[in-house]
Amino acid sequence: MGRVTQRRPVLRIRDTIVSTRPDTLVAEEPLEIRLNGKPLAITMRTPGDDFALAAGFLVSEGVLGSADDLRNIVYCAGATADGSNTFNVVDVRTAPGLVLPDITLERNVYTTSSCGLCGKASLDAVRTTARWAIEDDTTSPVRLEPELLACLPDRLRAAQQVFDRTGGLHAAALFTPDGELLDVREDVGRHNAVDKIVGRALREGTLPLRGTILLVSGRASFELAQKAVMAGIPVLAAVSAPSSLAVDLATETGLTLVGFLRGNSMNVYAGEHRVALRAEVPQG
Repeated sequence: MGRVTQRRPVLRIRDTIVSTRPDTLVAEEPLEIRLNGKPLAITMRTPGDDFALAAGFLVSEGVLGSADDLRNIVYCAGATADGSNTFNVVDVRTAPGLVLPDITLERNVYTTSSCGLCGKASLDAVRTTARWAIEDDTTSPVRLEPELLACLPDRLRAAQQVFDRTGGLHAAALFTPDGELLDVREDVGRHNAVDKIVGRALREGTLPLRGTILLVSGRASFELAQKAVMAGIPVLAAVSAPSSLAVDLATETGLTLVGFLRGNSMNVYAGEHRVALRAEVPQG
């Protein structure tokens, strides 16, 4: 618990000056997620918000959709030979009578901090298991000015407290259409940071996340687009490039996908109807 950072000795070389000093590193440890007592997945993560991470992961898997689907989440004791608790194993207990997807129970997933659910690239699976249709959202329609989108990376960066101390982890942030920061999470894996945001929303009873913008550091992979769709988030923005499959998923589900969001520049790969563009002045 609370192992967000760790200290390690480092040999520091600056021009010709050599010194030894402690350095602050972001912590990375495995987390095993169990579902009703059965091992389901292992992910490399930064400790902290583990219950939210597990809940968010199960939202993206189509297992959980509301706080009513969840009975409780607990750390599993006796995870080591001496019986001590490593706080690296959590068990998610679902509400009685909840029907679980067969695919979740039939596979054991290993996810890394870099790639997330590698190989689970089925557009049909996301379309059929998503509980909320993004393209049909009329209750909280989002209309974004490019100038507002351009401000979000700086707001995310200003909220990254652990990054300031380590310089070595990703972040995800949730914003309102007016640019208000609702939540920010940091982790060695950007998919974990998103799971922590979505899991917190599930436990607080605020899913689906209608009328919000999800901003991630780094690239926008298929799995991040999947997590946005499964949480009912209409806009996903990234400071780097999206993958081809992320664009395909965004196009098919109505997700607005923005990449290379840097300064006043950005690329809108899908869902451009949510971006308010000024009419071009006719030439000549």
